[in-house]
Amino acid sequence: MIISILYEDNHLLVVEKPVNLPVQGDDSGDDDLLTLLKADLKKRHQKPGNVYLGLVHRLDRPVGGVLVFAKTSKAASRLSDVLRKREMERAYLAVVRGSLGDAGQLEHYLWKDTKKNKVHAVDASHPDAKKAILHYETIDRKDGMSLLAIRLHTGRSHQIRVQMATSGAPLYGDQKYGQHVNRPGQQIALWAHTLSFPHPTTKEILTFTSNPPAEHPWHIWERVGAGSLVK
Repeated sequence: MIISILYEDNHLLVVEKPVNLPVQGDDSGDDDLLTLLKADLKKRHQKPGNVYLGLVHRLDRPVGGVLVFAKTSKAASRLSDVLRKREMERAYLAVVRGSLGDAGQLEHYLWKDTKKNKVHAVDASHPDAKKAILHYETIDRKDGMSLLAIRLHTGRSHQIRVQMATSGAPLYGDQKYGQHVNRPGQQIALWAHTLSFPHPTTKEILTFTSNPPAEHPWHIWERVGAGSLVK
């Protein structure tokens, strides 16, 4: 499997995660991104012994796009701190069924059923509820679908997928939260488009972008793939 490297130095490794590849090993026993990247680093840099690569954040298995890893424990610690302080900006592109407003902010309280690996929007009084906030902007509408730019203010599990479905605009291809409008085999239309954060040592603000493939339903919008859509 070919994994595109967007940036690499002594502290960071930024890649474009392929769709349908888990970020780390799970019960499926399938190949995972973290293990593949460690093997690649070991081979390319001829490193003896184990290779360190810190997992800073995640993307759901069916989702592709920009992901950063830390090549040192110090970088991992600093990037985790950046994430905790909400100084890491994460922007996504999504195609949803139906339509929302031109722009807006969604706030929900989410609870994850760990046994079923499914997240639910619940009342704020739920003992395990976590507040989830995102901002969306509608780029265009066509064929009963909408192309959205989304920025996360919190990083909850399955957040975008659940908040969109709860708001009546499930993601195209989402089999878990939009099974009533999507057919089996459709690829979820959610892409980690832009990632921006301060470098762990130089503090320079780094910004990386990745565009979704020119496949259905992305190809409906010719501008997708031609450049950055998220302002």
